[in-house]
Amino acid sequence: MTTPAAPAPAESGMLDVGDGNKIHWESWGDRSGKPVVSLHGGPGSGASTEQPKTFDLNRYRLIRFDQRGCGRSTPNAADPDTDMSVNTTAHLVNDLELLRAHLGIERWLVYGGSWGATLALAYAQVHRARVSEMVLVSVTSTRRSEIDWLYHGVGRLFPGEWERFVAHVPEAPSGGHILPVLAAYAARMADADRAVRDAAAAEWVAWEDAVISGETNGSPGAYSARDPASRNAFVRICAHFFSNAAWLSEGQLIDNAGRLAGIPGRLIHGRYDLGSPLITAWELAKAWPDAQLTVVEDSGHTGSSTMTEAIRAALTDFADR
Repeated sequence: MTTPAAPAPAESGMLDVGDGNKIHWESWGDRSGKPVVSLHGGPGSGASTEQPKTFDLNRYRLIRFDQRGCGRSTPNAADPDTDMSVNTTAHLVNDLELLRAHLGIERWLVYGGSWGATLALAYAQVHRARVSEMVLVSVTSTRRSEIDWLYHGVGRLFPGEWERFVAHVPEAPSGGHILPVLAAYAARMADADRAVRDAAAAEWVAWEDAVISGETNGSPGAYSARDPASRNAFVRICAHFFSNAAWLSEGQLIDNAGRLAGIPGRLIHGRYDLGSPLITAWELAKAWPDAQLTVVEDSGHTGSSTMTEAIRAALTDFADR
C-alpha cells in the first residue's frame, strides 16, 4: 500500500532575521485554524517533509521552519565560511518570535521534538504570553548532564562505537570531559578541506546511529541516511551547540519551569529512549504544574506508531481549546 504524500504548503517564504540569515518557513491549513508552530530537532535537522500528515489541517494552521544554518535557510552551515557565532539558542528564540510577528499570529501552540523541545522551552520561558499550549516529544532540556550522557555515558552500552567516535579527534584534551571532544568535531566541521569535514560528519552520524540502533519500532540508521549536504550541516550545528551546552546554565529550563504555570502541556516520551532518558521528561513534569507526561512503552527516541497516536491524541485535545 502506497503511503499518501504530504500535502503541499498553502504558503511559504524566506524571512530575513538579521546577521545575514534568512529562514525558510512554510504553512499548511486554513488561516482560520488554530496556529501551531513545529520546532524540528537536531539542532540542525531541518523540518520534516512528512510532518504535516501528523496534524489535522482542518483544525490547525501548521507553521514550520528550518532553523538557522539548515534545510532551505541561508547561509547553510555545511559551508565552512558560514558564521556560526550568530547561531545560538538566543538567536533561534528571537527568530521564532520574529516569525510569529511576521505571520500576524497573536498566540500559538508550540510543538517540539528532541532539540525542538529544548527550543520550545527556551522560547516559552521568554515569551510566555505568546504560547497557548505546548506538546513536547522525546523531551530534552540540553543540560550538560544530558549532553554528557548522549556522547559519553551511553557509551557503556556501545563501547567500541564510542571509542571510535572519540578516537577520530585525538587532538581533544583527555580527562573524561566530553565537551572538548564535541568542540574538536566543531573545529573539523569548519575546516576548509571538504574531506576533513566529510570524515568528521561520517563518524558523528555513525555514533548517533549506534545510539538508536535498537529502536526496531522507530527509525534505526536515520542519521546516516541524510544526504551529504544536510548531514554536514546537521553535524556542524550539533557540535557547535552541544560543545557550548546550548549557552544555557545547567538545569536552567527545568529550574525555570515554574514560568510555564498556566500553559497546558503534554510531554510524550519513549520508555526506551537511550539518547534522551526518561528522567528529563519526568523532572520537567514535576516542575511544570500544568504538564501531563505520557510514557510510550514501545518507543525509543525516534518514535513508534504508538507514539504517533499519543501525539495525535494530545493535538486533538488542544485543537478546539
